[in-house]
Amino acid sequence: MQAPASPPSDAKAPMPPSPNRDGLVAWGVAAVVVVTVLIGTFAPSSHGRSGPSSSADDATCAEWSDGCTICQRHAEGLACSLPGIACVPQEQHCLRHSGG
Repeated sequence: MQAPASPPSDAKAPMPPSPNRDGLVAWGVAAVVVVTVLIGTFAPSSHGRSGPSSSADDATCAEWSDGCTICQRHAEGLACSLPGIACVPQEQHCLRHSGG
């Protein structure tokens, strides 16, 4: 019986991925996620969270909407729903006045 042939001396085995490179990629991804969250948290928004200003200023209006969000006046303050993903706001109008 013959011994198995050895690979030629110029053939190279594939190099395993470097753990240093993997760690660098992981830190890069983590940094991008953190920066994105910080920008979303601290960037000024172009829309108010207190609801439509004209109806919110009207003390007799208990519930109002702009077609995307519905806001209600409670003893604790204002409560507004979140708009749908593809909602286009319309003119704000009062849905229900306090006292009926």
